[in-house]
Amino acid sequence: MSTQLRPTDVKRLNREWRRRTEGRLALIVESVTQPFNLGSILRTCATFGVDQLWLTGNSADPDDPKVGKTALGTAAKVSHTRLASTAEALAAARTDGYKVVALELARGAVPLHAAPLEPDVCLAVGAEDHGCSPALLAGADAVTYIPQIGRVGSLNVAVATSIALAEARRREWASFGEGADAPVGS
Repeated sequence: MSTQLRPTDVKRLNREWRRRTEGRLALIVESVTQPFNLGSILRTCATFGVDQLWLTGNSADPDDPKVGKTALGTAAKVSHTRLASTAEALAAARTDGYKVVALELARGAVPLHAAPLEPDVCLAVGAEDHGCSPALLAGADAVTYIPQIGRVGSLNVAVATSIALAEARRREWASFGEGADAPVGS
């Protein structure tokens, strides 16, 4: 029989995972125009401890009230910078020591489970309608995609971002082995 954790137990559990997580994770968001998508991405970034978020293209504004409706205050918990171009975002990520992996259904892309998501990785996602720009794909160190077996050709950008960020963290956490279970409290 399982029971839901109390808020203090959730905080304790999250604090324990934070202490054990050493890899840095960043994100480039290029031309994600829908405020609710950006809000969801911000909330996911805060959840998985994204250190830096670079916004480029015509991405929605994190201060837009519609973004806030989905982000639920998490925009204040994620360091984010708006840059004028994708080239600047790629340069900023590399200057900070990140390897850039674009998330896109594209030629030469490898499945997410085989992608180079070692610590200090910056994932990059593109617009809702047309994905990552050619400049982003050309400037990335690697390109990955999420394998899908259903009858739909793609995922919502916020959902795809969540899956990719979770996989990047899962890789590091899998190395914990037997010590992966953090104490939960009674």
